Amino acid sequence: MQQLASYLSGAWQTGRGRARTIHHAITGAALWEVTSEGLDMAQARRFAIERGGKALQAMTFIERSAMLKAVAKHLLEQKDQFYAISAQTGATRADSWVDIEGGIGTLFTYAGLGSRELPDDILWPEDELIPLSKQGGFAARHVLTSKSGVAVHINAFNFPCWGMLEKTGAHVACRYAGDH
Repeated sequence: MQQLASYLSGAWQTGRGRARTIHHAITGAALWEVTSEGLDMAQARRFAIERGGKALQAMTFIERSAMLKAVAKHLLEQKDQFYAISAQTGATRADSWVDIEGGIGTLFTYAGLGSRELPDDILWPEDELIPLSKQGGFAARHVLTSKSGVAVHINAFNFPCWGMLEKTGAHVACRYAGDH
């Protein structure tokens, strides 16, 4: 039986230890096994901060938007595979459509918003200069930029694709909003 892998610290990895079996929702047939035992989560966090976070921080908001659009196009090309897996959970095609294509559409939306409304820079000036002195010798301006850290997204079971893509899309597009 296939053990599901996780993309962790830049590589596909499978856990070692007691696995849970995932069953077909209708037939009850065993489909996959999954475990996180033995995976180095502390290393995954370090990798996310030192490699993934730094790479994302180096990208302009426009570059991030282009990346989201490319990911959305790729996922859309793979949608039939997602429908096949979703059917094994007991979902109908109509149920799955909202989740799969709705989630992919959300990525396209974030990509479009980012490319139209965000600056082609790693900094985002939030407002105009605010004078702080009578003669204008001192002024301030809020500037938004990426924060360091790791985002951990908790997803609902009912929309596994849409929920993940919506959270990830917003995080990748803007990351200035803070760690979750």
